[in-house]
Formats: sequence, structure tokens, C-alpha cells
Amino acid sequence: MRIIRACCFIFLILIASSACIARRPSAAPAVPTISVATVTPPAAATQTSATSAPMTVPISNAPIVKIQSGALQGVRENNLSVFKGIPYAAPPIGESRWREPQPVAAWSGVRPADAFGKACIQPVAKSLEGAGEVGPQSEDCLYLNVWTPNPDPAAKLPVMVWIHGGALVIGAGSLPLYDGAALAQRGAVVVTFNYRLGPLGFFSHPALEQANPKGPVNFGLLDEIAVLKWVQQNIAAFGGDPNNVMIFGESAGGESVLALFASPLAQGLFHKGIAQSPYGIPSHTRVKAQEAGIQAANAMGLRGANATLQELRAAPAEKFGALNQKGASLAPSFVYGDAALPEPILDIFQKGKEAPLPLIIGSNSDESTVAVLFGIDPAKLIEKLGVAKVAVKRLYPGVNDDADLGREVIRDLIFTAFVKRIADLHAPRAPSWRYYFSYLPEKLRGKVPGVSHGGEIVFVFDTGALTPEYKDLFTDADRAMAKRVGDYWHAFAQMGKPDPASEPAWSPSDAKNDTVMEFGETIALQENFMKARLDVFVGLLNILGKLLDRE
Repeated sequence: MRIIRACCFIFLILIASSACIARRPSAAPAVPTISVATVTPPAAATQTSATSAPMTVPISNAPIVKIQSGALQGVRENNLSVFKGIPYAAPPIGESRWREPQPVAAWSGVRPADAFGKACIQPVAKSLEGAGEVGPQSEDCLYLNVWTPNPDPAAKLPVMVWIHGGALVIGAGSLPLYDGAALAQRGAVVVTFNYRLGPLGFFSHPALEQANPKGPVNFGLLDEIAVLKWVQQNIAAFGGDPNNVMIFGESAGGESVLALFASPLAQGLFHKGIAQSPYGIPSHTRVKAQEAGIQAANAMGLRGANATLQELRAAPAEKFGALNQKGASLAPSFVYGDAALPEPILDIFQKGKEAPLPLIIGSNSDESTVAVLFGIDPAKLIEKLGVAKVAVKRLYPGVNDDADLGREVIRDLIFTAFVKRIADLHAPRAPSWRYYFSYLPEKLRGKVPGVSHGGEIVFVFDTGALTPEYKDLFTDADRAMAKRVGDYWHAFAQMGKPDPASEPAWSPSDAKNDTVMEFGETIALQENFMKARLDVFVGLLNILGKLLDRE
């Protein structure tokens, strides 16, 4: 019991500390290094592909596809057809702010699709490690991008839909880290996209509630669902198979994967998913969302709870992106109690009400980098335990330094245990595979304690040549690992099983077979991975709702 109480204490500190994001948007979870600024990126036609220098063909040879809204003309890059800046919903501006995504107006003629759409409104903040800058921002931001090796409806290629991370506050589908070329070159259609963020994406207020009682709150999640509907209606034109759609994402994107598994509105829109580094932080209530909306209105000088919906919709979008007052943000969690997410994610999985689809779920060896960016010092956190420190240390034999102990406890409480809990709950419904990513680029070994939050993405997408932090860092061994990781992800997208040829077999994990695939210096299946400590922490997750006031 002492270990449980000590862990509960740590978890409560971490949950309370996550509120820092409302005051310090630069500390959003998904963040280690690069500053996000609103600068104009290079023209899309000259963007480097994941594997080589750009080879954009003349416009006369550019690919053209016909979708429901009209004809699109993309570009050819490295033997792929690439379409950028495709609108999947009408601009969510004016009266459409805080409404469900609205249909795109059809166009006549051929619409250019050779440049990324603008990123959604967000604070100037740090992005994922090495992800790059989001470029210009706008409230008119609901655009997606497609990479395809064969825009022929008869191709029926697997579809991989990526959901970016960033605490539901920052990020964009156009970041170089998420370039879909390497995955598409394996024989897949890759889709990335933007969704509404921060108070423009996750918001409630008395005026909004009065206009639409019990209406939507998770507008960003509705955007994600709108993308999946668009894929069902249009992806065949790009050579994709609408009956073989995989969703995958990291951090808030990984949490989004779980939310889509849990959402009744997403049923039938996808067929499998990979949740990379989702976090065990509970969802908010509508009451909490309204409190945050009132705080946001106050911060913008709009009479708090008495602000009208007209006033709120007339406020400049940029002001919402700049909000940093305490209590004005819901990040990094969704809100439950609307049609998109009727109950908390964990509750839905505990009740066995999530979609019964194949799931891969995992996390990294140094996820605590996110807590450090929240301003949580791992060593000081351990100091605060007092006598309970002895009980916690028993779970980590050989870890004597308080900073190291703090990092590992944070990692396991927020990420590793949550991954195991979700996998265990989901296994009776559908096959579930767990992973643990510990492979560090060769030049980083001995310099950092492990793979940071988001550090696996560059291997999934094989974008070391594109990503600023990795451009001059990747070795031949790192590139070889990226190929292997991408092969696992692509095999799962293609077949529903992560079984690429000539790679170690990855068996599902369930209550009887506690298996984890570790992507380390070698790729190997581990049995009973961290079992002793994770059993304790999973027990904590089971009672977490009672410990925390989710109102």
C-alpha cells in the first residue's frame, strides 16, 4: 500500500503540473527543441523527399485526380504523386467557428494542390524534437496532404492517416518530420492533415451551451473524424483502399487514435490503429471546459461568463492562439460528454465499448522529457516523496540517482503503464501489440538518457534527411533502423499484422502473454516487460478517477 500511496502522490503532482500548459504554451507535451514561428516555409514544390533531393516535374506532367469537390493537380516528387493543401472542410471562420466541420464548396476547373495549407492558430511554442516550423497560421486551416505511388482507383493500396501531436495546442500536418514519401514508396497512400487546436479546437462557454445545449466541445476531434469521412469518400481517386485505412499518431495524436477507437462517430471509418506515446491523463468534464472558456473570455476582455456568442466569434483568432492565462487551456486532454466522446477514453476501454479493431500501442525510453518541459524537475519530485521514496525505489533496483529515478517514474506512470493498461483492456476485443522504443541514434548515445517524447517519429517516417535536428546526425545504422521500423508500420497497415518479411516475429500481448517488442539496438520480443512496477502502476490507473477531481 505504501508504494501505491507514493505513486498516487507523484501522479497527483504530475496532473497538477500539466496545468502549466495554460500558463506556458511553450511547454506543450510533444516538445523538445525547435521554436515554432510564423515564417513562410519553402515552396512545396521544392520540398525534399524523405530519401533524396527533390525532383519536381514540370506542371504539364503534374498528376490530376478528380474527387467529389472537383479536380486537383498535384506534383511529381521522387516517383510519387503528391497533393498538398486539399480542403477537407469549409473554413471554420465567422459563424462556423465552434461548429462541426462543414462541407467544402465544390470548385470548377482544376485546383492547384502543390502547396501546404496554413497551420491552425497556435501559440509560438516549441515543436516536436526537430520537427521544424509550422509556417504561416490561419483560422482557415482545415487542409490535408496526400502522398501516393499510384493515383489509380484500381490500385487499392493501404491508407495510412497520420495525426500530429502537440498537446492539442500546437503542430501541423505539413511539418518535414511527417513527410509521407518513405512510407508511400513502400506501397501505401499516406495522408497528413491539420485540425483545430487550443481554444478554437476544444472549447465550451455558457453562451455556446445556451445556443446548442449538450452540443460539441471537441471540435478538433470532429475535424479528425471529418478527415476519415473524406478518406472514405475520396481516397480511391489517389489509389487508396477505403476498406483498408490505418490511423496512427504520436502524443496528442496517439491519444487521438484512442479517442477515435472510443468515439461512436468514428465507427466504420478506419480499420486499425497505432497509438504512439499516448498518455494516462484523464479527460475533462464539460463543467471544466466551461470554466476554461470563461477564463479565456476574461483574458480577452470579453466579460467572462457574460460574453455573447457573437462577441466570442468576432474576437480575432490570433488572440486565442496567444492565450497563456492559468485555467484558460484544456491541454493536453479531450473533453468527455459530447457526441464525439461520450465518456472518458479509459472508461470506454474499461467497459469494452471501443472499436474492436487491431491496435499497436507503445512508448519511448525517456518520455519524461515532456515533464521537464512542463517545469517538473524529476529529482525534486523524488525529494518531495519523503519517506515514501523508499517504497518507490524498491520498484527500480539499481537506480540510485534521484534524477534518473524521477525520470523513470514519470515515464512509467504517465506512459508505460497506460500503454499496458489499454493493451490489456483491448486484447479481449481485438489483437493488441505493445512496443517500447529505446533505439538512440548512434551519435546521441552516452549524451542523453534515452529516446525522448517524439523521438521515434523520425524512424517511423524515415525523415532523418529532412528533419533539422537529424539532418547531419543520422548514420547508416540509423537509416537502416528507420527502414526496419517503417517496414513494421507499413506491414501492419497492409495486412493488419506487424509481420514484415525477414524481421523478428511480433506476437500480440494479452493477459496470458505479456509480450513487448523492444525497438532497441536490436529488435527483440521481451516477456513480462517491467512487470513488477507496471502491475503496481496499472493498479493506480484503475483508481485514478477516484483520486482526481475531474470536475
